[in-house]
Amino acid sequence: MIKLLLLSSIFILGTLLSQAQWQPDVRLTNDPSVSQSLSNRCVASSGDTVHVVWRDFREVQHSEIYYKRTTDGGVSWGQDIRLTIKYQVIINGGVYQESLFPSVAVSGPVVHVLWVDERDGNYEIYYKRSTDGGTSWGTDTRLTDDPGSSWGSSVTVSGSTVHVIWSDDRDGNDEIYYKRSTDSGANWGPDTRLTNNSVDLDRPSVTVSGSDVFVAWADNRDGNYEIYYKRSSDTGLTWGSDTRLTNNPLQSYSPAVSVIGSTVNVVWEDDRNGNYSDIYLKRSTDAGISWGTDTRLTNSSPHDSHNSSVAASGAVVSVVWYDNRDGNYEIYCQRSTDGGASWGADTRLTNNFGYSQYPSIALSGTAVHVVWQESRDGNDEIYYKRNPTGDVVGLKEFSSTDMPFIISPNPASREIKVRSLENINEITVIDMHGKEIYQSKNLNPGQEFNIPTFDFPVGIYFIQVKKGKSISVQKFIKQ
Repeated sequence: MIKLLLLSSIFILGTLLSQAQWQPDVRLTNDPSVSQSLSNRCVASSGDTVHVVWRDFREVQHSEIYYKRTTDGGVSWGQDIRLTIKYQVIINGGVYQESLFPSVAVSGPVVHVLWVDERDGNYEIYYKRSTDGGTSWGTDTRLTDDPGSSWGSSVTVSGSTVHVIWSDDRDGNDEIYYKRSTDSGANWGPDTRLTNNSVDLDRPSVTVSGSDVFVAWADNRDGNYEIYYKRSSDTGLTWGSDTRLTNNPLQSYSPAVSVIGSTVNVVWEDDRNGNYSDIYLKRSTDAGISWGTDTRLTNSSPHDSHNSSVAASGAVVSVVWYDNRDGNYEIYCQRSTDGGASWGADTRLTNNFGYSQYPSIALSGTAVHVVWQESRDGNDEIYYKRNPTGDVVGLKEFSSTDMPFIISPNPASREIKVRSLENINEITVIDMHGKEIYQSKNLNPGQEFNIPTFDFPVGIYFIQVKKGKSISVQKFIKQ
Protein backbone atom coordinates (compact mmCIF):
# COMPACT_ATOMS: atom_id res chain seq x y z
CA MET A 1 0.00 0.00 0.00
CA ILE A 2 1.18 3.54 -0.74
CA LYS A 3 0.13 6.57 1.29
CA LEU A 4 0.75 10.16 0.14
CA LEU A 5 1.40 12.99 2.60
CA LEU A 6 1.96 16.62 1.56
CA LEU A 7 4.83 18.41 3.26
CA SER A 8 3.69 22.01 3.64
CA SER A 9 6.72 23.71 5.16
CA ILE A 10 10.45 23.62 5.72
CA PHE A 11 9.76 23.06 9.41
CA ILE A 12 8.49 19.51 8.89
CA LEU A 13 11.57 18.37 7.01
CA GLY A 14 13.79 20.26 9.41
CA THR A 15 12.19 18.36 12.28
CA LEU A 16 12.79 15.04 10.55
CA LEU A 17 16.39 15.91 9.97
CA SER A 18 16.99 17.03 13.57
CA GLN A 19 15.82 13.62 14.78
CA ALA A 20 17.96 11.71 12.32
CA GLN A 21 20.90 11.16 14.61
CA TRP A 22 22.09 8.95 17.41
CA GLN A 23 20.65 9.93 20.77
CA PRO A 24 22.63 9.99 24.07
CA ASP A 25 23.47 6.76 25.88
CA VAL A 26 20.83 5.51 28.33
CA ARG A 27 21.90 3.43 31.33
CA LEU A 28 19.36 0.61 31.71
CA THR A 29 20.72 -1.06 34.87
CA ASN A 30 21.72 0.58 38.13
CA ASP A 31 23.04 -1.93 40.61
CA PRO A 32 26.50 -2.39 42.17
CA SER A 33 26.67 -5.92 40.77
CA VAL A 34 27.70 -6.96 37.27
CA SER A 35 25.18 -6.89 34.41
CA GLN A 36 26.20 -8.57 31.13
CA SER A 37 24.79 -8.85 27.64
CA LEU A 38 27.30 -11.42 26.25
CA SER A 39 25.04 -12.74 23.45
CA ASN A 40 24.33 -10.79 20.24
CA ARG A 41 20.56 -11.30 20.49
CA CYS A 42 19.80 -9.32 23.66
CA VAL A 43 17.39 -6.84 22.05
CA ALA A 44 14.25 -7.25 19.93
CA SER A 45 11.72 -4.69 18.74
CA SER A 46 8.17 -4.57 17.42
CA GLY A 47 6.93 -1.11 16.53
CA ASP A 48 7.65 1.23 19.45
CA THR A 49 8.11 -1.61 21.94
CA VAL A 50 11.72 -2.68 22.53
CA HIS A 51 12.60 -5.70 24.66
CA VAL A 52 16.00 -6.17 26.35
CA VAL A 53 17.35 -9.19 28.28
CA TRP A 54 20.61 -9.64 30.13
CA ARG A 55 22.51 -11.69 32.73
CA ASP A 56 22.73 -10.10 36.19
CA PHE A 57 24.71 -10.92 39.35
CA ARG A 58 22.72 -8.78 41.79
CA GLU A 59 21.69 -12.01 43.53
CA VAL A 60 24.86 -12.86 45.50
CA GLN A 61 27.17 -15.48 43.97
CA HIS A 62 24.93 -16.47 41.09
CA SER A 63 23.51 -14.99 37.94
CA GLU A 64 19.89 -14.60 36.84
CA ILE A 65 18.15 -13.45 33.65
CA TYR A 66 16.55 -10.01 33.75
CA TYR A 67 14.23 -8.19 31.34
CA LYS A 68 13.30 -4.57 30.64
CA ARG A 69 11.14 -2.87 28.02
CA THR A 70 10.16 0.45 26.54
CA THR A 71 6.81 1.09 24.85
CA ASP A 72 7.65 4.49 23.37
CA GLY A 73 10.54 3.65 21.09
CA GLY A 74 13.25 3.99 23.74
CA VAL A 75 12.30 7.35 25.24
CA SER A 76 11.41 5.90 28.66
CA TRP A 77 11.93 2.48 30.23
CA GLY A 78 10.01 0.32 32.67
CA GLN A 79 11.38 -1.47 35.72
CA ASP A 80 13.76 -4.43 35.74
CA ILE A 81 11.92 -7.77 35.77
CA ARG A 82 13.68 -10.87 37.05
CA LEU A 83 12.77 -13.80 34.80
CA THR A 84 14.59 -16.63 36.61
CA ILE A 85 14.65 -17.77 40.23
CA LYS A 86 17.71 -18.83 42.21
CA TYR A 87 18.42 -22.54 41.99
CA GLN A 88 21.30 -24.24 43.76
CA VAL A 89 22.19 -27.81 42.92
CA ILE A 90 25.20 -29.24 44.76
CA ILE A 91 26.98 -32.04 42.88
CA ASN A 92 30.31 -33.40 44.07
CA GLY A 93 30.76 -30.36 46.26
CA GLY A 94 30.15 -27.93 43.41
CA VAL A 95 27.30 -25.40 43.36
CA TYR A 96 25.40 -25.09 40.06
CA GLN A 97 23.28 -22.00 39.85
CA GLU A 98 23.97 -19.95 36.72
CA SER A 99 21.51 -18.59 34.19
CA LEU A 100 23.35 -17.03 31.26
CA PHE A 101 23.49 -16.19 27.53
CA PRO A 102 19.92 -14.94 27.09
CA SER A 103 18.44 -14.14 23.68
CA VAL A 104 15.06 -12.61 22.81
CA ALA A 105 12.67 -12.56 19.85
CA VAL A 106 9.23 -11.03 19.38
CA SER A 107 6.21 -11.51 17.14
CA GLY A 108 3.24 -9.26 17.84
CA PRO A 109 2.43 -9.37 21.56
CA VAL A 110 4.35 -12.62 22.19
CA VAL A 111 7.90 -12.23 23.52
CA HIS A 112 10.19 -15.27 23.54
CA VAL A 113 13.27 -15.52 25.79
CA LEU A 114 15.84 -18.30 25.65
CA TRP A 115 18.83 -18.91 27.91
CA VAL A 116 21.31 -21.49 29.23
CA ASP A 117 20.70 -22.73 32.77
CA GLU A 118 22.76 -24.79 35.22
CA ARG A 119 19.99 -25.68 37.67
CA ASP A 120 19.96 -29.32 36.54
CA GLY A 121 23.62 -29.99 37.32
CA ASN A 122 24.67 -29.42 33.73
CA TYR A 123 23.89 -26.76 31.18
CA GLU A 124 20.42 -27.03 29.62
CA ILE A 125 18.34 -24.76 27.38
CA TYR A 126 15.38 -23.03 29.02
CA TYR A 127 12.59 -20.92 27.55
CA LYS A 128 10.07 -18.41 28.86
CA ARG A 129 7.40 -16.33 27.12
CA SER A 130 5.11 -13.39 27.60
CA THR A 131 1.85 -13.24 25.66
CA ASP A 132 1.07 -9.61 26.54
CA GLY A 133 4.11 -7.77 25.23
CA GLY A 134 6.28 -8.28 28.32
CA THR A 135 3.80 -7.22 31.01
CA SER A 136 3.57 -10.69 32.57
CA TRP A 137 5.51 -13.92 32.09
CA GLY A 138 4.74 -17.63 32.08
CA THR A 139 6.70 -20.40 33.74
CA ASP A 140 10.14 -21.66 32.72
CA THR A 141 10.15 -24.44 30.12
CA ARG A 142 13.09 -26.81 29.92
CA LEU A 143 13.75 -27.51 26.24
CA THR A 144 16.65 -29.98 26.54
CA ASP A 145 17.05 -33.05 28.71
CA ASP A 146 20.25 -35.02 28.17
CA PRO A 147 23.44 -35.72 30.14
CA GLY A 148 25.55 -33.53 27.86
CA SER A 149 25.90 -29.77 27.99
CA SER A 150 23.56 -27.66 25.86
CA TRP A 151 25.08 -24.31 25.06
CA GLY A 152 25.10 -21.24 22.83
CA SER A 153 21.37 -21.05 22.08
CA SER A 154 19.61 -18.67 19.67
CA VAL A 155 15.91 -17.99 19.04
CA THR A 156 13.91 -16.47 16.18
CA VAL A 157 10.20 -16.30 15.37
CA SER A 158 7.87 -15.82 12.41
CA GLY A 159 4.21 -15.53 13.30
CA SER A 160 3.38 -18.40 15.66
CA THR A 161 6.37 -20.58 14.70
CA VAL A 162 9.36 -20.29 17.05
CA HIS A 163 12.75 -21.69 16.00
CA VAL A 164 15.51 -22.53 18.50
CA ILE A 165 19.05 -23.81 17.88
CA TRP A 166 21.92 -24.63 20.21
CA SER A 167 25.23 -26.45 20.51
CA ASP A 168 25.05 -29.83 22.28
CA ASP A 169 27.71 -32.40 23.26
CA ARG A 170 25.34 -35.32 24.02
CA ASP A 171 26.98 -37.20 21.13
CA GLY A 172 30.49 -36.96 22.58
CA ASN A 173 31.32 -33.83 20.60
CA ASP A 174 29.58 -30.57 19.86
CA GLU A 175 26.72 -30.71 17.35
CA ILE A 176 24.03 -28.22 16.30
CA TYR A 177 20.51 -29.13 17.43
CA TYR A 178 17.19 -27.57 16.46
CA LYS A 179 13.73 -27.44 18.03
CA ARG A 180 10.55 -25.62 17.08
CA SER A 181 7.13 -24.66 18.35
CA THR A 182 4.23 -24.01 15.97
CA ASP A 183 1.90 -22.50 18.60
CA SER A 184 3.92 -19.51 19.84
CA GLY A 185 5.89 -21.50 22.40
CA ALA A 186 3.03 -23.32 24.14
CA ASN A 187 4.25 -26.75 22.95
CA TRP A 188 7.52 -27.95 21.46
CA GLY A 189 8.51 -30.61 18.97
CA PRO A 190 11.41 -33.07 19.29
CA ASP A 191 15.11 -32.21 19.06
CA THR A 192 16.55 -32.37 15.54
CA ARG A 193 20.29 -32.89 15.03
CA LEU A 194 21.49 -30.61 12.21
CA THR A 195 25.21 -31.50 12.05
CA ASN A 196 27.12 -34.77 12.11
CA ASN A 197 30.89 -34.49 12.43
CA SER A 198 33.48 -34.93 15.17
CA VAL A 199 34.50 -31.31 15.66
CA ASP A 200 34.24 -28.34 17.98
CA LEU A 201 31.54 -25.78 17.26
CA ASP A 202 31.17 -22.07 17.94
CA ARG A 203 27.83 -20.63 19.06
CA PRO A 204 25.23 -20.81 16.24
CA SER A 205 22.81 -18.14 15.01
CA VAL A 206 19.33 -18.54 13.49
CA THR A 207 16.90 -16.31 11.59
CA VAL A 208 13.69 -16.81 9.62
CA SER A 209 11.79 -15.32 6.69
CA GLY A 210 8.39 -16.90 6.10
CA SER A 211 8.96 -20.65 5.63
CA ASP A 212 12.74 -20.27 5.16
CA VAL A 213 14.90 -20.87 8.26
CA PHE A 214 18.62 -20.02 8.13
CA VAL A 215 21.32 -21.26 10.52
CA ALA A 216 24.98 -20.19 10.62
CA TRP A 217 27.80 -21.47 12.82
CA ALA A 218 31.56 -21.99 12.93
CA ASP A 219 33.27 -25.36 13.21
CA ASN A 220 36.78 -26.74 12.78
CA ARG A 221 36.12 -29.80 10.59
CA ASP A 222 38.58 -28.28 8.09
CA GLY A 223 41.44 -27.97 10.58
CA ASN A 224 40.53 -24.38 11.50
CA TYR A 225 37.27 -22.64 12.25
CA GLU A 226 35.20 -21.81 9.16
CA ILE A 227 31.69 -20.41 8.80
CA TYR A 228 29.03 -22.91 7.76
CA TYR A 229 25.41 -22.45 6.82
CA LYS A 230 22.29 -24.59 6.56
CA ARG A 231 18.70 -23.84 5.64
CA SER A 232 15.22 -25.27 5.75
CA SER A 233 12.64 -24.14 3.18
CA ASP A 234 9.67 -25.75 4.95
CA THR A 235 9.69 -24.05 8.39
CA GLY A 236 12.15 -26.49 9.90
CA LEU A 237 10.63 -29.82 8.87
CA THR A 238 13.54 -30.82 6.63
CA TRP A 239 17.02 -29.38 6.15
CA GLY A 240 19.48 -29.04 3.30
CA SER A 241 23.16 -29.91 3.39
CA ASP A 242 25.90 -27.95 5.15
CA THR A 243 27.33 -25.11 3.04
CA ARG A 244 30.83 -23.80 3.76
CA LEU A 245 30.83 -20.00 3.46
CA THR A 246 34.48 -19.18 4.23
CA ASN A 247 37.75 -20.62 2.97
CA ASN A 248 40.98 -19.23 4.42
CA PRO A 249 43.85 -20.68 6.47
CA LEU A 250 43.03 -18.71 9.64
CA GLN A 251 40.03 -18.61 11.95
CA SER A 252 36.48 -17.51 11.10
CA TYR A 253 34.07 -17.62 14.03
CA SER A 254 31.15 -16.06 15.97
CA PRO A 255 28.65 -15.69 13.11
CA ALA A 256 25.37 -13.79 13.22
CA VAL A 257 22.69 -13.98 10.54
CA SER A 258 19.70 -11.84 9.49
CA VAL A 259 17.23 -11.94 6.60
CA ILE A 260 14.66 -9.73 4.91
CA GLY A 261 12.67 -11.39 2.15
CA SER A 262 15.17 -13.46 0.15
CA THR A 263 18.27 -11.45 1.12
CA VAL A 264 20.38 -13.18 3.77
CA ASN A 265 23.34 -11.48 5.46
CA VAL A 266 25.90 -13.37 7.55
CA VAL A 267 28.56 -11.49 9.58
CA TRP A 268 31.46 -12.95 11.54
CA GLU A 269 34.92 -12.36 13.03
CA ASP A 270 37.86 -13.30 10.84
CA ASP A 271 41.63 -13.57 11.47
CA ARG A 272 42.73 -13.86 7.83
CA ASN A 273 44.55 -10.51 7.93
CA GLY A 274 46.99 -11.46 10.66
CA ASN A 275 46.85 -11.95 14.42
CA TYR A 276 43.85 -9.64 14.83
CA SER A 277 40.22 -10.04 13.85
CA ASP A 278 38.05 -8.08 11.43
CA ILE A 279 34.32 -8.18 10.79
CA TYR A 280 33.35 -9.77 7.48
CA LEU A 281 30.01 -10.15 5.72
CA LYS A 282 28.65 -12.46 3.06
CA ARG A 283 25.20 -12.28 1.52
CA SER A 284 22.78 -14.23 -0.60
CA THR A 285 20.01 -12.60 -2.64
CA ASP A 286 18.20 -15.86 -3.46
CA ALA A 287 17.33 -17.15 0.02
CA GLY A 288 20.64 -18.91 0.54
CA ILE A 289 20.85 -20.86 -2.71
CA SER A 290 23.96 -19.02 -3.87
CA TRP A 291 26.36 -16.65 -2.12
CA GLY A 292 28.41 -13.61 -3.09
CA THR A 293 32.00 -12.83 -2.16
CA ASP A 294 33.26 -11.98 1.33
CA THR A 295 33.04 -8.27 2.22
CA ARG A 296 35.47 -6.88 4.77
CA LEU A 297 33.59 -4.34 6.91
CA THR A 298 36.38 -3.27 9.29
CA ASN A 299 40.01 -2.38 8.76
CA SER A 300 41.38 -1.31 12.13
CA SER A 301 44.70 -3.18 12.00
CA PRO A 302 46.51 -3.88 14.28
CA HIS A 303 43.43 -3.86 16.53
CA ASP A 304 40.63 -6.37 17.04
CA SER A 305 36.95 -6.21 16.12
CA HIS A 306 34.62 -8.59 17.97
CA ASN A 307 31.10 -9.87 18.54
CA SER A 308 29.18 -8.53 15.54
CA SER A 309 25.39 -8.37 15.54
CA VAL A 310 23.29 -7.76 12.41
CA ALA A 311 19.70 -6.67 11.77
CA ALA A 312 17.72 -5.69 8.67
CA SER A 313 14.60 -3.69 7.88
CA GLY A 314 13.57 -3.20 4.28
CA ALA A 315 16.72 -2.46 2.28
CA VAL A 316 18.60 -1.26 5.37
CA VAL A 317 21.09 -3.62 7.00
CA SER A 318 22.97 -2.50 10.13
CA VAL A 319 25.91 -4.20 11.84
CA VAL A 320 27.35 -3.39 15.28
CA TRP A 321 30.51 -4.69 16.96
CA TYR A 322 33.16 -3.58 19.42
CA ASP A 323 36.83 -2.91 18.72
CA ASN A 324 39.86 -1.34 20.43
CA ARG A 325 41.18 0.97 17.71
CA ASP A 326 40.76 3.86 20.16
CA GLY A 327 42.85 2.30 22.92
CA ASN A 328 39.88 0.74 24.69
CA TYR A 329 36.88 -1.18 23.45
CA GLU A 330 34.12 0.97 21.94
CA ILE A 331 30.91 0.16 20.05
CA TYR A 332 30.83 0.81 16.31
CA CYS A 333 28.05 0.62 13.73
CA GLN A 334 28.03 0.33 9.96
CA ARG A 335 25.02 0.58 7.65
CA SER A 336 23.96 -0.49 4.17
CA THR A 337 20.92 0.98 2.41
CA ASP A 338 20.89 -1.52 -0.47
CA GLY A 339 20.45 -4.83 1.30
CA GLY A 340 24.15 -5.30 2.05
CA ALA A 341 25.54 -4.70 -1.45
CA SER A 342 27.49 -1.61 -0.38
CA TRP A 343 28.41 -0.12 2.99
CA GLY A 344 28.93 3.31 4.52
CA ALA A 345 31.63 4.45 6.91
CA ASP A 346 31.95 3.27 10.54
CA THR A 347 30.03 5.26 13.15
CA ARG A 348 31.46 5.25 16.67
CA LEU A 349 28.56 4.94 19.13
CA THR A 350 30.36 5.12 22.49
CA ASN A 351 33.03 7.41 23.88
CA ASN A 352 34.11 6.78 27.45
CA PHE A 353 37.03 5.43 29.48
CA GLY A 354 35.37 2.12 30.30
CA TYR A 355 35.16 -0.93 28.07
CA SER A 356 32.04 -1.09 25.86
CA GLN A 357 31.42 -4.66 24.67
CA TYR A 358 28.97 -7.28 23.39
CA PRO A 359 26.48 -5.13 21.45
CA SER A 360 23.15 -6.31 20.06
CA ILE A 361 21.10 -4.47 17.44
CA ALA A 362 17.44 -4.43 16.41
CA LEU A 363 15.65 -2.40 13.73
CA SER A 364 12.01 -1.40 13.79
CA GLY A 365 11.03 0.44 10.63
CA THR A 366 13.62 3.20 10.35
CA ALA A 367 14.46 3.17 14.09
CA VAL A 368 17.72 1.58 15.25
CA HIS A 369 18.13 0.15 18.78
CA VAL A 370 21.49 -0.96 20.24
CA VAL A 371 22.26 -2.42 23.68
CA TRP A 372 25.63 -3.37 25.15
CA GLN A 373 27.53 -3.82 28.40
CA GLU A 374 30.21 -1.45 29.61
CA SER A 375 32.36 -0.64 32.62
CA ARG A 376 32.26 3.18 32.85
CA ASP A 377 30.47 2.90 36.20
CA GLY A 378 33.14 0.78 37.85
CA ASN A 379 31.29 -2.45 37.06
CA ASP A 380 29.55 -3.75 33.95
CA GLU A 381 26.13 -2.21 33.34
CA ILE A 382 23.68 -2.46 30.43
CA TYR A 383 23.45 0.60 28.19
CA TYR A 384 21.12 1.52 25.32
CA LYS A 385 21.33 3.91 22.38
CA ARG A 386 18.87 4.69 19.64
CA ASN A 387 18.58 6.42 16.33
CA PRO A 388 14.85 7.11 16.00
CA THR A 389 14.77 7.56 12.22
CA GLY A 390 17.92 5.89 10.95
CA ASP A 391 20.83 7.88 9.57
CA VAL A 392 19.22 10.36 7.21
CA VAL A 393 22.11 11.63 5.11
CA GLY A 394 22.13 14.27 2.40
CA LEU A 395 18.52 15.51 2.56
CA LYS A 396 18.09 19.23 2.05
CA GLU A 397 15.56 21.63 3.53
CA PHE A 398 13.06 21.85 0.69
CA SER A 399 10.47 24.60 0.14
CA SER A 400 6.91 23.48 -0.58
CA THR A 401 5.30 26.76 -1.61
CA ASP A 402 3.74 25.38 -4.80
CA MET A 403 3.12 22.03 -6.40
CA PRO A 404 3.63 21.99 -10.18
CA PHE A 405 2.50 18.36 -10.44
CA ILE A 406 -0.25 15.94 -9.46
CA ILE A 407 0.60 12.62 -7.82
CA SER A 408 -1.76 9.69 -7.37
CA PRO A 409 -1.13 6.05 -6.44
CA ASN A 410 -2.00 3.38 -8.99
CA PRO A 411 -3.12 0.34 -6.94
CA ALA A 412 -3.35 -1.94 -9.97
CA SER A 413 0.33 -1.62 -10.90
CA ARG A 414 1.59 -0.63 -7.43
CA GLU A 415 3.14 2.48 -8.97
CA ILE A 416 2.78 6.23 -8.38
CA LYS A 417 1.35 8.17 -11.31
CA VAL A 418 2.80 11.66 -11.84
CA ARG A 419 1.34 14.35 -14.15
CA SER A 420 3.27 17.56 -14.60
CA LEU A 421 1.28 20.84 -14.65
CA GLU A 422 4.17 23.02 -15.81
CA ASN A 423 7.63 22.67 -17.30
CA ILE A 424 9.65 20.65 -14.78
CA ASN A 425 13.42 20.36 -14.89
CA GLU A 426 13.79 17.28 -12.75
CA ILE A 427 11.86 14.87 -10.53
CA THR A 428 13.93 12.77 -8.10
CA VAL A 429 12.81 10.16 -5.57
CA ILE A 430 14.96 10.07 -2.42
CA ASP A 431 14.66 7.46 0.30
CA MET A 432 14.77 8.17 4.03
CA HIS A 433 18.54 7.67 4.03
CA GLY A 434 19.27 10.33 1.41
CA LYS A 435 19.86 7.91 -1.47
CA GLU A 436 18.52 8.90 -4.91
CA ILE A 437 16.68 5.87 -6.29
CA TYR A 438 14.74 7.31 -9.26
CA GLN A 439 15.00 10.35 -11.54
CA SER A 440 13.22 11.82 -14.57
CA LYS A 441 14.17 15.07 -16.38
CA ASN A 442 12.69 17.76 -18.64
CA LEU A 443 8.95 17.17 -18.38
CA ASN A 444 6.42 19.20 -20.37
CA PRO A 445 3.01 20.42 -19.12
CA GLY A 446 0.50 17.57 -19.16
CA GLN A 447 3.15 14.86 -19.44
CA GLU A 448 2.49 11.72 -17.39
CA PHE A 449 4.71 8.90 -16.18
CA ASN A 450 4.80 6.21 -13.48
CA ILE A 451 7.33 5.89 -10.65
CA PRO A 452 8.00 2.13 -10.28
CA THR A 453 7.40 1.91 -6.54
CA PHE A 454 6.75 -1.84 -6.78
CA ASP A 455 10.57 -2.13 -6.74
CA PHE A 456 10.90 -0.03 -3.56
CA PRO A 457 11.29 -1.60 -0.11
CA VAL A 458 8.78 -0.67 2.58
CA GLY A 459 9.65 2.74 3.98
CA ILE A 460 9.44 6.53 3.72
CA TYR A 461 10.30 8.40 0.50
CA PHE A 462 10.45 11.99 -0.75
CA ILE A 463 9.62 13.19 -4.27
CA GLN A 464 11.73 16.26 -5.02
CA VAL A 465 10.63 18.42 -7.96
CA LYS A 466 12.84 21.17 -9.44
CA LYS A 467 11.17 23.89 -11.50
CA GLY A 468 13.60 26.67 -12.35
CA LYS A 469 14.99 27.85 -9.01
CA SER A 470 12.12 26.54 -6.92
CA ILE A 471 11.97 23.11 -5.29
CA SER A 472 8.85 21.28 -4.16
CA VAL A 473 8.66 18.08 -2.18
CA GLN A 474 6.04 15.49 -1.38
CA LYS A 475 6.38 12.57 1.01
CA PHE A 476 4.95 9.10 0.47
CA ILE A 477 5.00 5.98 2.59
CA LYS A 478 5.10 2.50 1.10
CA GLN A 479 3.55 -0.08 3.44
